[in-house]
Amino acid sequence: MRRFFLLFFVILAACAPKPAPAITPSPAPPRDAVQTSTPFSPATRTPSPLPAATPTATATPMPLVPRFEHIVLVVFENKEFGTVIGNPQMPYFNFLAANYTLLTQHYAVTHPSLPNYLALIGGDTFDIHSDCESCYVSAPSLPDLLEPAGLSWKAYQEDMPSPCFLGSWGNYVQKHNPFIYFDDIRLDAPRCESHLVPLDALDEDIADGSLPNFIFVTPNLCNDAHDCGLDTADAWLAAFMDKLQPALESEGTPYLILLTWDEGQGSHSCCGLPEEAGGRVATVLVSPQVKRGFQDETAYTHYSILKTISESWGLPYLAHAAEESNALLTAPWIFSSP
Repeated sequence: MRRFFLLFFVILAACAPKPAPAITPSPAPPRDAVQTSTPFSPATRTPSPLPAATPTATATPMPLVPRFEHIVLVVFENKEFGTVIGNPQMPYFNFLAANYTLLTQHYAVTHPSLPNYLALIGGDTFDIHSDCESCYVSAPSLPDLLEPAGLSWKAYQEDMPSPCFLGSWGNYVQKHNPFIYFDDIRLDAPRCESHLVPLDALDEDIADGSLPNFIFVTPNLCNDAHDCGLDTADAWLAAFMDKLQPALESEGTPYLILLTWDEGQGSHSCCGLPEEAGGRVATVLVSPQVKRGFQDETAYTHYSILKTISESWGLPYLAHAAEESNALLTAPWIFSSP
């Protein structure tokens, strides 16, 4: 009987359910650790290269004034527009006016001669109101802009007895030579003597092909129509142009010849000048780069001439030439296609 109970308890122990094994939990991550999951990443694709952008062609802006290799300024004396244009005593001047470009509203800035000449190269009259010979000017002028830019210049004065001559002599008068009034030219002897020369030197410069970029020409008192008739001035101009223009043409580069008058006989004004100014003058532009048979009715002054010279060569505007009232010459030009 005792064996029976022992056997019963053995069988009972074998049939009892076994306890589940103990699970040791994983250690928790530190409090400051950030658990991140790897985001889903689609298959990487190499994008096709974008087509190269076609550069947009940018048009080069047209200059306001052609860049001339030579600019020649010739100044005659004391005649109004209506005295010159249509006058049979000046057939050659009128031929040029009819076949090139004529400025019909160009005004001198004052009276008398000298301040107009100063205005053409200095941009101001410097408060000078006479044809004085010792009223010198300490200010920059056009040559002071030309030289740093690598541009050459000369003033050719008919009947000037010697280079850089001071004073008047015979048919040469100092008041028609504005350059001698500027201190930094007159007081620099080598500079003055090499740039202010008698008109005869032009023949030598033509012959050896050394014409400067800027050429200023003053005929003598007779040939500029100051003391002699318009027919004399016209004959002088024809002979001068027959000599100079072929020399410029032979270079095959752009050039401009400006023919103007220092003042008129009246006191007509425009463009912010005093109510009474220097009168209306006839100005002709001779060049392959100007419109043929063209009349420009824009109001201009002598300061406009200086402004246009500066614009052609990319130079600063001097004094009154910088004022908007003194218009830049833009209408006459013909630009060659690139």
